[in-house]
Amino acid sequence: MIRTGTIDDIASVQEIAYISWNDTYEGIIPSPIQKSFLEKSYSTPMMEMRLKKTIMLVATHEGEPVGFANFTKLDQDGDAELIALYLKPEYQRSGYGKQLLTSGLSYLLDGSELSVYVEAENEKGRNFYEATGFEFVEEFEDLFEGYPLRTAKYVYNLRTPAFV
Repeated sequence: MIRTGTIDDIASVQEIAYISWNDTYEGIIPSPIQKSFLEKSYSTPMMEMRLKKTIMLVATHEGEPVGFANFTKLDQDGDAELIALYLKPEYQRSGYGKQLLTSGLSYLLDGSELSVYVEAENEKGRNFYEATGFEFVEEFEDLFEGYPLRTAKYVYNLRTPAFV
């Protein structure tokens, strides 16, 4: 089941972010860099702000949170960004990612495009976005918490959706 996130989900979302980041980025992003990012981006005050200002969706399995997605709201140009879409490793490839994406798209019906930025070596993430209709735009070097990474940008056309 997919539902809107609440303040009661903060601890679960934090746990899912830490678990999935460690699983996905082990060997790609050094642990201290991951830890610094996660502590800032998923602190309780930051989570409270995300719940107020963005679209936070939670995937549950038998009542327990197993994943989440976080989207910005549409800007004046009709654009939005998929900030995060994370699942516990044991729930990946079970349909929850597509359900989170589909639910998020329902909030963006009047939009133009949805962007997502993925670390270039994150093959699981890139494969997921390509399989769900996102188009690769560019790859560029980026500093992430002071650490050089290659980032891939993908865009999903909200006007002529390829998926849903």
